[in-house]
Amino acid sequence: MFADPIKNLKQLGLREDMIVADLGAGTGFYSIAAAKMVPNGKVYAIEVIKDYLITIKNKAKEFHINNLECFWGDIEKLGGTKLKDGIVDAVILSNILSQIEDKSGLVLEVKRILKQNGKVLVVDWSESSALGPKPDKIILKDKVVEIFAKKGLTFNRDIDAGSHHYGIVLTNKKI
Repeated sequence: MFADPIKNLKQLGLREDMIVADLGAGTGFYSIAAAKMVPNGKVYAIEVIKDYLITIKNKAKEFHINNLECFWGDIEKLGGTKLKDGIVDAVILSNILSQIEDKSGLVLEVKRILKQNGKVLVVDWSESSALGPKPDKIILKDKVVEIFAKKGLTFNRDIDAGSHHYGIVLTNKKI
């Protein structure tokens, strides 16, 4: 089994009133699951592929989800999500690191939008598979922890993210 958004988000510890940003939301698997888990909160789905945003909006309508907003945005650029500084309690980064050119820019944008003590869920490929990136594009867990630590986000814990994936939670704490 591949990564299960509901299982992974439960391990993140979302509460019903949280504000969540799903960066690189794709077709919305995590966005939709998170919106259901934070009925009194808000989920922002940020995606660069406009057709995916339409897909997410259609899914939200189908499931009668009203606490999900979709934005086109460049998650690798400071200010690229168009979200306010320090607005979100949690950020989701699922299966996007192999596609990101400017990982430092991504981390700076995550840190900018994340509240103090906010959490980041990273779920990504731990090994190559038919559906995943080529082996040379996989960014392993230790490298991810190192990249985030350089910008002040600290490793909190591992989660069980399913076959072919690792999952980690990082926290935005003052050093």
